[in-house]
Amino acid sequence: MTETPPLDAQPHYQVRFGRGIDGLRSIGGHADVVIWVDALPEPGASAGRATGSAGGQRAARRAEDAHALGWPEFVGAPIIHADLTNRSDAAKWMLEQQVEAGDRVSVAVVAASDGVEDTLAAGAVIDALAALGIDFSSPEAAVVCASFTGLERAVAHLFSASIAGRALIAEGCADVVSGASGIDSASSVVA
Repeated sequence: MTETPPLDAQPHYQVRFGRGIDGLRSIGGHADVVIWVDALPEPGASAGRATGSAGGQRAARRAEDAHALGWPEFVGAPIIHADLTNRSDAAKWMLEQQVEAGDRVSVAVVAASDGVEDTLAAGAVIDALAALGIDFSSPEAAVVCASFTGLERAVAHLFSASIAGRALIAEGCADVVSGASGIDSASSVVA
């Protein structure tokens, strides 16, 4: 007998949204695939690792971090890492998972934090999913998507004005913040 998922797992919907490790556990543990959205590196030591090829190195760093923390094991679903720079590729990956399954596949879009940048980037991923017809979204996912679509033209400013953005800029990493706000500027998805 299959256990019924809790309501906070948003099991009725194909596209679900959560935040942080708790969101990853609650909705990620009950979805077929997970897209972890982390738009900016943490200020400090990790910021130095994020410079260079914007999306690729950030995505590779996140994949290393995820495997070190054992996320694939406690989530139990394929997990990729996305941000604004690769949101469309993340959505295409999700669609490929659905085509391979031959059936509707549920996706948990999880923002790494409750910061402005992660909220907007998660909304951007959900918007890219909707553009591909994957749009049976939970209210939580719909609200985050609307935050991105309503503020899309201001994303670069919002990234640089956010708490995390200002901290990175103060550390001399303005190029990291600028690169991270480029919608679909990279084409790498790291599982």
